[in-house]
Amino acid sequence: MLTDFTSNENDDGPVTWVRGYPLYAAHVIVVIFVVSMLVTSLLLTVQGGALLNAFPFSSAAVLNGQVWRLVTYGLVNPPSLWFVIDMAMIIWFGREVERTFGRRKFLALYGSLYLLAPIVLTVVGLWWPTQLVGQTGGFALFVAFATLYPGAPIFFNVLAKWAALVLVGIYSLMGLSSHDWTGLISLWSTTGFAFAFVRFEQGHLSLPKIPKPRRRPRLRVLPNDNDIPVKPHTPSAHETSMREIDALLDKIAQSGIHSLTDAERAKLEDAREDLLRRHSDQR
Repeated sequence: MLTDFTSNENDDGPVTWVRGYPLYAAHVIVVIFVVSMLVTSLLLTVQGGALLNAFPFSSAAVLNGQVWRLVTYGLVNPPSLWFVIDMAMIIWFGREVERTFGRRKFLALYGSLYLLAPIVLTVVGLWWPTQLVGQTGGFALFVAFATLYPGAPIFFNVLAKWAALVLVGIYSLMGLSSHDWTGLISLWSTTGFAFAFVRFEQGHLSLPKIPKPRRRPRLRVLPNDNDIPVKPHTPSAHETSMREIDALLDKIAQSGIHSLTDAERAKLEDAREDLLRRHSDQR
């Protein structure tokens, strides 16, 4: 039993029960593919393979409006040993990924893996026509498992991380040697996304932040100081009176109080009474 370390949002329960046995999301996916394999085999047996022509992915057909092929391409599955291996990978490794992340994130991962390859191939199809049929995403789920538990022993006690690297390398060499560019694009896009998804959920990767556009401040023309007319300052009556009093006090300091004339003495006395009046009003 592998140890869970990621929150699964309390949605790790079975989707349904069949005769007392729990059926999880990974099992439901396998059931859908097995049914598609049985239907494909039946149609091929009764020479009804022409009915399957509307299901495989074709970039040219999708670009001409047959968008349902983005979803139906994986439902054409002739019986083969590789199909059985893919189903086993979904059951074994997909179930562990579901147990760790919970049903919602697992379905988000698998749905992204299922749609990623045809979407990328549709973009490539703008320059070079591509086709795809019968991809189940089982190997990409194994890569996700190996990213989650790199030290888990699997085939012949080989660690999961080494098994994933070796298999990706072998599949890549097979595709390069046979010039299977469509298979290589599907392999690299799905396995790379599975690795990035797990690392993001573990907190080791983060999405790039898009900087928000800043509004430029509105420019306004400030008047030049030289253009502003300066009004001449007109002293008030109070300022004039205080200046006269200061002049009288300076005269007293230099020549003595006897140097003041009668008019100057009267003005100084008026200023003293006015100051006393202001002081009493403030109280």
